[in-house]
Amino acid sequence: MTVAAPTLGRLTEVELRKMTDTRAGRWLLGVVALAAVALVIVTLTAAPLEDRTWRHFLNSSQAGVAVLFPVIGILAVTAEWSQRTALTTFTLVPDRRRVLGAKLAAGGVLSAIGLVMGLVCASLGRLTATITHRGAGAWSIPLSVIASMLLAAVLSITIGMAFGMALLNAPPAIVAYFMIPSLLAILANLVSAMETTNRWINPGTTLDPLYDTGVTGVEWARLGTAMAIWLLGPLLAGTMRVIRTEVH
Repeated sequence: MTVAAPTLGRLTEVELRKMTDTRAGRWLLGVVALAAVALVIVTLTAAPLEDRTWRHFLNSSQAGVAVLFPVIGILAVTAEWSQRTALTTFTLVPDRRRVLGAKLAAGGVLSAIGLVMGLVCASLGRLTATITHRGAGAWSIPLSVIASMLLAAVLSITIGMAFGMALLNAPPAIVAYFMIPSLLAILANLVSAMETTNRWINPGTTLDPLYDTGVTGVEWARLGTAMAIWLLGPLLAGTMRVIRTEVH
């Protein structure tokens, strides 16, 4: 009797559980939640009145997602190799490409959950601002802004996964993810000729416009260029490495 292979939906559910069931995953998600609440409170109490809008509260709540979700993505890929559970995973699902696809899909689902939780925190912050007469602006966020924020969250966690796949080791992947944009920014500040180049290749800089209204064509082009370098490159290299690396 032949047992049917698990569906992509089932694999995605398993990978999502792996991201959230580990001690590191729970701590990171807890820090993201605390950061969202703390930054909304800071916006409510310290930001100028004109910045206490629903959209600005949402921007504040998404800061933790932007910084820490990529780390969750890195750990989701590298944990099985460091903890030697990859052999079990690939024995149950021999087609490693399906496992990687499920991990990427789980990252997208987690990003959507993060955005929903951010909307909840932002709504509570805006409601509090209204009740205490500390708010300004209408209760409205353009759908295009919400969609671009979701895209930014998905791209961020996917870049983290791509770095994890390429290096298969959490510490160097985390260091590389955070150090590369910082080094590019420092280089742009030191060398004026690098300022224009930095706007096109720095992943952090090119993702920033997605949190604002009206992304221009040039900004989309810059985002595409940076993603081709820092997402597609490591993702393709990492996929080949995961497929070909012998599991012990």
